[in-house]
Amino acid sequence: MTFLNGVIVVLKKASFLGAFFLLLSLRAHAAVAFCAANERLAEYSVSYVVDGDTLRLQDGRSVRLIGINAPEIGGRARMTEPYAVQAKRRLSALVKANDNKVGLQLGEQTHDRYGRVLAHLYDRHGASLEAQLLAEGLAYHVLIAPNLALADCLTQAEQQARQQQLGLWKEVTFISAQQLSRGGFTLLQGRIQSVQRNRAGVWLELGHSVTVNIPLNALPYFKDQAFEQWQGRRLKTRGWVSERTHQQKKYAKWRLTVNHPSMLELQ
Repeated sequence: MTFLNGVIVVLKKASFLGAFFLLLSLRAHAAVAFCAANERLAEYSVSYVVDGDTLRLQDGRSVRLIGINAPEIGGRARMTEPYAVQAKRRLSALVKANDNKVGLQLGEQTHDRYGRVLAHLYDRHGASLEAQLLAEGLAYHVLIAPNLALADCLTQAEQQARQQQLGLWKEVTFISAQQLSRGGFTLLQGRIQSVQRNRAGVWLELGHSVTVNIPLNALPYFKDQAFEQWQGRRLKTRGWVSERTHQQKKYAKWRLTVNHPSMLELQ
């Protein structure tokens, strides 16, 4: 018999898998509670879960969870990424435990470019499904302005999994700027070679034709930052890398956009 946070867990009679997820849930409790909804939300029936960060409602709408990026399920000659299946199964289990219903809290930006609804998801008790996935190491925390409402608590949820090396964080690797060879979601690291400002924001040049952009509309979140003093420091970040078009070849080939300080780690 083991006591965790005042809860008695009887492991003898539990299956190994059941005990594993129970322990994960207990570890995630603080972060998930911190992200709890502050009001009663209307519930919507779920038709099916697409992957660890997307689901389809019975009314036909697709919903993309705000604040996380889960590993991709393979298809069309693309490999399934590590923990993609686990993330999908876990989100499916969380939805099923709530009678296949979820509460939606729409983002300030309500839809993405694919027409999907952008929302935070909650169970009937107001617990955040995004925080649960992050705290169990089954997704990465990402922030895209203006949908930054839960930035602090979702950062805390991911940090908990990272410190305990759960899920993705058992073997995660930040690739160097020298190794970057394709676009898409990337964990990136490199030394800041130069810092530049213009009307598009701040640009952190990592060398090897890789740049990190903090756009102008995100700069208020970086108040009091002396960006010029960042030159020479090592940087870790994450986000979607895009390749510049042919007309933009005079600029760095690869660009990653960052909208919030929690997406940057300076060393």
